[in-house]
Amino acid sequence: MAAAPSEEDLKVYALSQKYTEEATKRLRPELDDQFVNLKDAGEPRVRALSDDLWADHAALNARELVKDGSRYKFVILGGGLGGQLLAVRLIEAGLVKGAGDLLIIDIAGGFGGTWYWNRYPGLHCDVESYTYMPLLEETGYVPKFKYAPGYEILEHAERIATQWNLNDKALFRSKITAATWGEEKSLWSLDVIESRGPGEEERKLKIQADYFISANGILAVPQAPRVDGLASFAGQMFHTARWDYSITGGSQENPQLTGLEGKRVGILGTGATAIQSVPHLAKFAKELYVFQRTPSAVYERGQRPTDLEKWESKIAYKKGWQKERMENFALYCCGAPTDQPNMVDDEWTKLPGLRGQTGTPLFDLIQPTPEGIGAHIARLLKWNIPCGEKAHARVDAIVKDPETAAKLKAWYPVWCKRPTYNDEYLPTFNLPNVHLIDTDGKGVDSATERGLVVAGKEYPLDVLVLGTGFRSPLEGNGCPSVKMGVKIHGRGGRSFEEKWNTQGATTLYGTATSGFPNLFFMSPIQNGTAANWLHSCSVWTDNIVATIAKAESRVGDGSRPVVEVTVAGEEGWAGVMMQHAAAFAALSGCTPGYGNASGAFGGMPKDQAEMLKAARMAIWSFGIVSFTKLLEDYRAEGSLQGVEVTPVAA
Repeated sequence: MAAAPSEEDLKVYALSQKYTEEATKRLRPELDDQFVNLKDAGEPRVRALSDDLWADHAALNARELVKDGSRYKFVILGGGLGGQLLAVRLIEAGLVKGAGDLLIIDIAGGFGGTWYWNRYPGLHCDVESYTYMPLLEETGYVPKFKYAPGYEILEHAERIATQWNLNDKALFRSKITAATWGEEKSLWSLDVIESRGPGEEERKLKIQADYFISANGILAVPQAPRVDGLASFAGQMFHTARWDYSITGGSQENPQLTGLEGKRVGILGTGATAIQSVPHLAKFAKELYVFQRTPSAVYERGQRPTDLEKWESKIAYKKGWQKERMENFALYCCGAPTDQPNMVDDEWTKLPGLRGQTGTPLFDLIQPTPEGIGAHIARLLKWNIPCGEKAHARVDAIVKDPETAAKLKAWYPVWCKRPTYNDEYLPTFNLPNVHLIDTDGKGVDSATERGLVVAGKEYPLDVLVLGTGFRSPLEGNGCPSVKMGVKIHGRGGRSFEEKWNTQGATTLYGTATSGFPNLFFMSPIQNGTAANWLHSCSVWTDNIVATIAKAESRVGDGSRPVVEVTVAGEEGWAGVMMQHAAAFAALSGCTPGYGNASGAFGGMPKDQAEMLKAARMAIWSFGIVSFTKLLEDYRAEGSLQGVEVTPVAA
């Protein structure tokens, strides 16, 4: 006779039913098509919301032009922190010697990536600055706070650019539209469009590169929901990724939003951006309406200034401290056994449910059977119970109105949406001028000239803020070329996108693929990942640079290498990744969001072939520290197994 279910088992069952109910009510048949990328919007007014507000066009136009037809050893797509880290590691490895060896291309008007674009009030990194901000050990910089504000991170990006002389190696306001491998010269030919600012004619360039490497991040293209009538709204409107201080007043450093005084302000969206910006909007708006489809789980942040004595004695006190601290943070996030103390000791490290997203070495490979997957999901849900209860209890303890508190509670596992950390957001809903407009998962009905309509009721607004996030990194089945926005053609003119869609995810260690020589990219798919994006980037960067350096050392004078993944190498790695896929089966039942392409990866595959293709999109399930050890062992072995190096004339 089977044992009666325990109280915990009954709680898990009830929660799974509630999670499924909440996810289902938010699932739309149009999936990611319910959003439009601002830059691709049909209405000029909406399309203009993606314009760069920060570029100093006069200063950039005064710089020496990158010449049409120029050739570089390395072209990096992306001038964010990941791209900068990659450039620095190439320089440190001795692979960049002359001025013509490196070019960084970015559509922004300067370095910083997401920290260049996002300048909204209240912006802070959600990961501890000591582990997130790259190259702290090399620059000697001491972050001012445990969680750095956005403007401090942007200043750090500029610091990195200055220390490694990257400013004269960058082409800003530019996008690569196509990349084609030339068999005859064994070079990449890149089609580039450089914007020159308002009233100036664009320049179209052809640039050649020995190596083409993408480091363009995962959340880079702002989007808006396809709300009927949005362009007709007569008030002022902007997206949080292009915060317009000419409308609100103030600045990122001094968020005195006096331009909102006496105005009715609406913010659409309650993700991480709204969690940080809503408290500032509430201080100045006459009335603030927060339009919510899905609430965020909001945990304590515990911000505090950096203790300089502790910094010198316990944090930055030895060589290699930052790598050790990053790995310590990752170990605690994924529940890995360790005898080290919890160095970061924040809420991230105390949410066992995160293991459903980061993986964990606490279990072996999950068997891809109904029984194996069912038992695994049940275990994850048990780990998630204290995470959900902690977030809900915090809402009840802070928000005074029970009805509002109930609507602010997130009903999905912590691995489904990135948790948020803030000490000001929840208390904001106790203010008399702040109104939560919960849409019960449906979103707003429409927009009018006067405001937004929810459940048939119009809410008049003077200012509308779109906190509606970014294009999903899984758009195009997670294809790296789609994420780059670049049409890539390799050997024989084969399209990267066509290969990916035909074969499924196909890489060696998530950063290169056969048929596309000297092309490297940063993607979480078929890789190891961490809650700290810059930790992931550092691991991927080290492997890319080490692979190139090893290949360069194999060719003699007068030659250069063509580095290409073998078919056997990438298929072997795809097979390994398929063994890890079942560990992430719980993601399929998540509330729609950018992490599952609005639910596109939530249904069961139609047939076995589709199921096998989907399994190839897995990540390493034992955590990034384990993955790092795998790569370090691979590099120490030294043969570059799975990679072919062919010398060609320099």
